[in-house]
Amino acid sequence: MKTRTSLAFFPILLFSVLSFTAVTQAATFDILNQCDFPVWAAAVPGGGRRLGPNEPWTINVPAGTAGARIWGRTNCNFDGNGRGSCQTGDCNGVLECIGFGQPPNTLAEYALNQFNNLDFFDISLVDGFNIPMDFSPTGGCRGIRCTADINGQCPNELRAPGGCNNPCTVFKTDEYCCNSGNCGPTNFSRFFKERCPDAYSYPKDDPTSTFTCSGGTNYRVVFCPR
Repeated sequence: MKTRTSLAFFPILLFSVLSFTAVTQAATFDILNQCDFPVWAAAVPGGGRRLGPNEPWTINVPAGTAGARIWGRTNCNFDGNGRGSCQTGDCNGVLECIGFGQPPNTLAEYALNQFNNLDFFDISLVDGFNIPMDFSPTGGCRGIRCTADINGQCPNELRAPGGCNNPCTVFKTDEYCCNSGNCGPTNFSRFFKERCPDAYSYPKDDPTSTFTCSGGTNYRVVFCPR
């Protein structure tokens, strides 16, 4: 038997489709190098490219993306095929990153459209520090930054060419890496936290280091913000 569909259903269906599309659209990340030296920006997902001073790069990231990060690489040298190496943040010797970077590197981490359609974002020093960074929603939510002279003040035990290591990278013990899930602040993690209070200083530093914004928000990552 044939049934007739009410025309009133179609505006409701159209509204639902448009609403879903709006909520799940890709987020735009505008990346800007304000350092007075080149930075080889890296993003997973997104790849990588060289940014001269004041040069921008924009990537679009699908809604629902989790476990993502953006960072800067320094003192890199790549051939015409995109093969080479970087002093900090190197991602398996390629310009277009598909894997995470080698510590030390300052990280902008994020997950889009998660619980209650919220984006979660942070600056992490769990892989150490190499470049000052600002990570901010483009409107409506609080941004975060880490701009202290961590490289210049880095404890001798954590110093690395071009950056400052997190103690987990150097000592690889449960005390610093939280492999068993039982760990707390240490003198080394406090060194990072005192200088960048909004950044992750060790793996269990969630309460003061994770920030949220509504899903569908766009973001800006700035190296050496002014």
